[in-house]
Amino acid sequence: MFAARQVSQSVFGAVQRRTFSATASNATKVAVLGAAGGIGQPLSLLLKLNPRVTELALYDIKGAPGVAADISHINTKSTVKGYEPSGAGIKECLTGAEIVLIPAGVPRKPGMTRDDLFNTNASIVRDLAKAAADACPEANILVIANPVNSTVPITAEVFKSKGVYNPKRLFGVTTLDVVRASRFISQLKSTDPATENITVVGGHSGATIVPLLSQAGYTLEGAERDEYIKRVQFGGDEVVQAKGGAGSATLSMAMAGARFAESLLKAAQGQSGVVEPTYVDSPLYKDQGVTYFASQVELGPNGVEKIHPVGEMSEFEQGLLDVCLKDLKSNIEKGEKWVKENMGN
Repeated sequence: MFAARQVSQSVFGAVQRRTFSATASNATKVAVLGAAGGIGQPLSLLLKLNPRVTELALYDIKGAPGVAADISHINTKSTVKGYEPSGAGIKECLTGAEIVLIPAGVPRKPGMTRDDLFNTNASIVRDLAKAAADACPEANILVIANPVNSTVPITAEVFKSKGVYNPKRLFGVTTLDVVRASRFISQLKSTDPATENITVVGGHSGATIVPLLSQAGYTLEGAERDEYIKRVQFGGDEVVQAKGGAGSATLSMAMAGARFAESLLKAAQGQSGVVEPTYVDSPLYKDQGVTYFASQVELGPNGVEKIHPVGEMSEFEQGLLDVCLKDLKSNIEKGEKWVKENMGN
């Protein structure tokens, strides 16, 4: 028993060391809105393991105090508190937060697209964005709630309506697309997935997800290429179907959200050269009416430090990008139109 305990402690410690940096120099409050949900619970757990987080604030329409009580027993330094679903509760949860993650919303079920979630999740994100704009207007807002292509513009419009919009502080979390693209190519090429880092640009659903394999020096052809692209673009469907209606990609999404939050914290605490793919207010394709776009972004103490261009791509990848831009423009316009019609509801 003692030996087993020693092994489990050493494995747990190794996981913590590998996953997150070991030093936390600044006091940092991180809030999770939707903390009792399928993504929110594992995301909150991973944030509790991150030594850069000193205060973890959890909010949901039900169950947040229970999740907080559970993970508060974990022997890491951060304090954890769960807040009741009220105006005062969410205000206290958000006040002083440096990072706000929003995984709240309903999950997909078999046969549903991210767009089918739109009306329900649009209302949820709008209300949470209003609360954040009032309580912590200078925080970094990380939108996970789908459809991200539309919920990020909704969040931006809410912040604009309150006069506190800062495009450098709003992020759509597309990290999972890179995680999948890197894992799936490693399976095809028998490489170490931890060393793969496939650039993925565009948006965060279906044909708007564009993996740029050529930039990593890989070439796939024919059916193998088509299957790879489909798997990266519709990897979420694979999980929804495998779970048989009991949920969507919650655990891998939680890991991706925690990874992006860690990158922001590293950048905020002075580390330079931190680059992550993320869906942001971007100049790259604004001339085509695509006001938000995911590409490699250098992060800094003020959020977005530098938006990298897409770079060179193959003719096939250019074709994927053309389709992406058309769909993305429609997704963005849908979010902006909805929020303008439903701002006060």
